Amino acid sequence: MLRHLGATHGPLMFHQSGGCCDGSSPMCYPVGMFRTGGSDVHLGTLSVDGIDPVEVYMSRSQFEYWKYTHLTIDIVDGRGSGFSIEAPEGKRFLIRSRMLDEGELSALGLVTRGAVL
Repeated sequence: MLRHLGATHGPLMFHQSGGCCDGSSPMCYPVGMFRTGGSDVHLGTLSVDGIDPVEVYMSRSQFEYWKYTHLTIDIVDGRGSGFSIEAPEGKRFLIRSRMLDEGELSALGLVTRGAVL
C-alpha cells in the first residue's frame, strides 16, 4: 500500500496523535501536508523498497504513554474517519502494539538496575 500511495502522492510521512476522531490511528500524509513541530517526537524512518523513506512522528503527549511499547503500523480493510490518504482505497492504517521486553527497554535507556524509568 505504501508503494501505491507513494506512486500516487509522492513522498509520505506518518503522524500518530492522541486526538479525537481517528486521531488514535496513524495518519499517512504526503510530505508537506501535515506540519510537525516541537510537540512531536520523531519515532523513526520506514524503509520501503521503491519509495522515499517514510518518517514517522507521534505527539509528545502520546509518546509519554507509549514509550515502553513496540509499535507496528499495519493496514486492514475498512475506512477510518480521519484524513489519512489510504481511506479512498478502502483500507485503513492501525497500530498494533506490545510491551517492550527488558532487553529492549535497556537498549533504549528506559531501564536502570531493574527499575523502569
